[in-house]
Amino acid sequence: MLALWLHRRGFAATVVERAPALREGGQAVDFRGNQMDILRRSGLLEDVRRHQTPTGPQRVVDDEGATRATLPPEFFSGEVEILRGDLSRLMYERTKDHTDYRFGDWITSLREVGDGVEVGFAHAAPAKFDLVVGADGMHSGVRHLAFGPESRFRTDSGYHIAGFSAPNHLGVTSDGLIYNAPGRGVMVAPKPGGAEISVGFYFAAEGLDYDRHDAEQQKKIVHDRFRGLGWQVPTLLEGLDKADDLYFDSLCQMRLEHYSHGRVVLLGDAAWGAGPGGGGTGLAMMAAYVLAGELAAAGGDHRIAFARYEQEVRAAAEAGLKQAKGAGPFLAPATEAKIRSRNRAYRFLGRQPLLGLFRRMALKAANTLSLKDY
Repeated sequence: MLALWLHRRGFAATVVERAPALREGGQAVDFRGNQMDILRRSGLLEDVRRHQTPTGPQRVVDDEGATRATLPPEFFSGEVEILRGDLSRLMYERTKDHTDYRFGDWITSLREVGDGVEVGFAHAAPAKFDLVVGADGMHSGVRHLAFGPESRFRTDSGYHIAGFSAPNHLGVTSDGLIYNAPGRGVMVAPKPGGAEISVGFYFAAEGLDYDRHDAEQQKKIVHDRFRGLGWQVPTLLEGLDKADDLYFDSLCQMRLEHYSHGRVVLLGDAAWGAGPGGGGTGLAMMAAYVLAGELAAAGGDHRIAFARYEQEVRAAAEAGLKQAKGAGPFLAPATEAKIRSRNRAYRFLGRQPLLGLFRRMALKAANTLSLKDY
């Protein structure tokens, strides 16, 4: 998204991606409220709608699969939802002809000089750039190099997520499914085409020690936490064993005092990682538009542009962090009593007039930022 808007503002961009090629699939990302505006301005809205995931009500089920509560589709899916891989491909197709994409490489060093930043790479020869934008996620390598170790900015919630794709043995067509046991939660959602489902396992685990790059170790952790549970959990664990797209991480948050340091600026989760429910992708795309716009408005002066960029997006980032702070207990309540209490709340939320109140609450963080015309 940043490459698209930099090009429209008259700047040239180089995108460095550690993966060897575009990554397909992935979990779904949703847009709601003011976030829809960035899809319209970017010319992506109709294509996103053509590739959107099937969305229906979210049903909370028990061990036998009986429905205990139902939530409206927009609770988790917003106004439109699309798989992360499909969204990446749409943006790549719009930028590949004017952007220097470097797959299979990553930044290993940054050294600011008078009129730019000398950047070292794992494979390519060093090169000098005017500015560096770290949009490399929650565990940003750019942030580590320019701002310091992750531990300075990270707050752990004590909860973890394991997301992956699995065969649709459950016959899910549109409805999302939610299942809980104390301290554990499972979410299932249909994927376009109907052959696969997106699966999310959420669980409480304080001080969990694991290798972020060892998928087999991570799968074993999930098996240990969910072994013996009812409903369709055993079948979903079989799907986990065969999955080649596992995403495993702590539900943590990143809080930085400033989003820029010299000629380096951070964007999205690298700057304000909030976690589930924090408006992640939608806000990051809006912020990319703001960053490109402020750079153009400042005539390329990064000192002015970075300050204005942060001034524009800070409130929305803080709102997202606040909204997502309790995601772990919300997705995986700690006790049977808390599961029952949450289910009762779900049933009430699906009724008028509380449904209107819920919708306004869900849009509060998404609508904190409104896009200017640059």
